Amino acid sequence: MKTWISFLLPEDEYKEKKILHFFAEGAILLFLALIVSLICSRFINFDTETILFLHIALFAVYVLGRYVLSGIEFTAIATEREYKKERKVIVIKTAGFVVIFIFGYSFLSGFPSSLSEWLNILAVPLLAGMFLFFINYISLKRSYHKNKELA
Repeated sequence: MKTWISFLLPEDEYKEKKILHFFAEGAILLFLALIVSLICSRFINFDTETILFLHIALFAVYVLGRYVLSGIEFTAIATEREYKKERKVIVIKTAGFVVIFIFGYSFLSGFPSSLSEWLNILAVPLLAGMFLFFINYISLKRSYHKNKELA
């Protein structure tokens, strides 16, 4: 099926269907959260920007979480050897991401001159790298166990 959202979806039909389910579930959750916010706004004065951000974050975190926990990312990982090899690839990709992020972030925010500025420059990329690593690691582990069961 061709639709404007096709550029976000993978070519694999099974993965495409699962991701569409995650988007649909996230949309329903977002719709319910908006209704709750609408009802609560009668009684509580909310900051509009904060509420909008929370709704966007709810949708994004839900869809990402479902995708990571579904175990559909690494379809070719079924043996212990492939698992260990892909784990090393994840570590290398994450390290590369952190290094590029540190250079880009320090370039955009200005070269740090003091130790506290260096810590601020390093903290954001390191946290983002840890987040990226854990997302990929959890997805790999779930995919490996799921593929091992199917084999």
